[in-house]
Parts: sequence; structure tokens; C-alpha cells
Amino acid sequence: MAAQVKVAVIYYSATGITYQMAQAACEAAGEAGAEVRLRKVRELAPDEAIRANSGWEAHRLETQDVEEAEPDDLSWADVVIFGSPTRYGMVAAQLKQFIDTTGPLWAQGMLADKVYSGFTSTATEHGGQEATLLSLFNVFYHWGGIVVTPGYTDPSQFVAGNPYGASHTSNNGEIAPDHVALSATALTAKRAVRIGAALKQGMAG
Repeated sequence: MAAQVKVAVIYYSATGITYQMAQAACEAAGEAGAEVRLRKVRELAPDEAIRANSGWEAHRLETQDVEEAEPDDLSWADVVIFGSPTRYGMVAAQLKQFIDTTGPLWAQGMLADKVYSGFTSTATEHGGQEATLLSLFNVFYHWGGIVVTPGYTDPSQFVAGNPYGASHTSNNGEIAPDHVALSATALTAKRAVRIGAALKQGMAG
């Protein structure tokens, strides 16, 4: 029997849009037979900024029991799926800060030969979705990882329209991820698990 694939879904979300996509990724990875960890990255924004936005404050309370990501989550996982809202065509500073703590693991080669994927959300249509995912993938190339995307591997992707990863336009946080976005997120996760399982089995053989 093949070893179970371990998946870490690591995300940042201010008002909950990206969090909902992270949940969809976890559910799909679990359905595909993986052992899953859901982890949020540490918040960097000051309390007064968070309290000034009712949605941000509410989401912080909603997810207070979600464990914060640690470098160990990366070394534990066979597959890592990152989620972040877009910030000027790049990932949010909170996720980037976490990524910047991975130097010791990278130096030991412990981030190589894993499967990586990602998803994102923007406030406005387009809004840097593809640019954000492509900038995230640059990290994976440095790590020596294997990037897995949804591509156009399912008819639903011709509706979703983003071959780089799942994405959603929230209209400034007012529109929750719809069936199209959540299906694309699930497809991304299931493909990552399937390729991760094949890679793990092949490397063990």
C-alpha cells in the first residue's frame, strides 16, 4: 500500500475570502486520501487597523483556533498549497514574511522535491491574480520544488479561466468564493495530491 500523502495548506486571509478557499483545498485533499494540516500565517497588521475593519476583526475571531504555520509544517509535508490575497500583483506581506523564515530548511535541501501549488483572490476583476501566482511560483523554483497547477485539465477550467491556480474576485470582500472558484481550488488540491502521491511512490521505489 502506498504511503499516505501529507498536505499542508498554508494561507493568509484578512476578511475570510482566502480562508474559504483554503478550507476547500483541505476538504478536497482529504477526499483524495491525504493527511491534511490547515495553517494560517502570523498576522503583521497592528490591532488598531484590524479593529477599524469589522470584517477583518470578525474573521480574526472566527479563526483564532486555527494554528499558525511553522517551518516544521513544510518539512512535514509532501505537498504544500499556499493561499494569499493579491497585494500589487504579489502575495500578502504576511505570507511573504513566513516564506522568509524558511532559509534554514532551504539551506538543508529540505524544501526540494516536494509538490507546490497555490490559489489567490483579488478585490477587483483580474487585479493581479495571475501575477501573484507566478510570483509565488518563483519561490518554489528556488526551493527545487515541483509546481502543479490546475491547467486546463478539466472542463470546469474553461469556465474558471485561470490555468495557473484557483482565483476569485471578491469585489472588495463582498462576494464570497462561488462554485467556480471553489471547484478550481478543489481541482488544484486534488491534482497536487495525485502528483504528490506518484512522486512519493516513485522516489521510494
